[in-house]
Amino acid sequence: MKKNDQSGLNERRNFLKQVATGAAVLSTGILAAPLVASAAMIPSIDTSDADEWFNKVKGKHRIIFDVPAPHEIFPFAWPKIFLATNAATGTSEKDCGVVVVLRHSAIPYAMGNDLWAKYKFGEMFKINGADGKTPATSNPFWQPKPFTIPGIGDVNIGINDLQASGVMFCACDMAIAVNSAVAAMGMKQDPAAVKKEWETGLLPGIQLVPSGVWAVGRAQEHGCSYCFVG
Repeated sequence: MKKNDQSGLNERRNFLKQVATGAAVLSTGILAAPLVASAAMIPSIDTSDADEWFNKVKGKHRIIFDVPAPHEIFPFAWPKIFLATNAATGTSEKDCGVVVVLRHSAIPYAMGNDLWAKYKFGEMFKINGADGKTPATSNPFWQPKPFTIPGIGDVNIGINDLQASGVMFCACDMAIAVNSAVAAMGMKQDPAAVKKEWETGLLPGIQLVPSGVWAVGRAQEHGCSYCFVG
């Protein structure tokens, strides 16, 4: 291997090691004071409209899918199944209210392809691409081709497809704060700038909420039954 290739490989390994170290700290719940100060305490994008957003939940049959982890295709297949089986039993999409809360390590799904490539979300959050083996370099559920489901056939379960059917998506700002700080630490960047970039990089139509658990509570207050997708 050439010397410059080896140098680049070492830098990449060091970055991933730093990210893994930060993730390990988060998983134990032991946050160093500087990390808390630089992430959770910095000003975030205004989420004051989040309560008003929940007033848009409609329909007789309402459900919230709580997604704290990537969990393969299920965060997107289950909302589709809910709508399809309601339709099969006589309830149209307009009479169904579906909320998907992307929180904890599922937040990358709320963000666009540029951020996936720049911050290596596939590696950071252990999300594989279409081959199921290598880390994803783009959001696998934003404007994807139809997914082939055994026994069902081709189905459209991209975020954009579900939004067209009335499914509402929101993303946890607290998880964005913490994970963007970990990424910033590994890349030696300003945590506030990285957090703002992640927030402004949300996909069209996805609502930023103060936290995912806050959103889970609000959805149930608006009549949504709870479904855990983890």
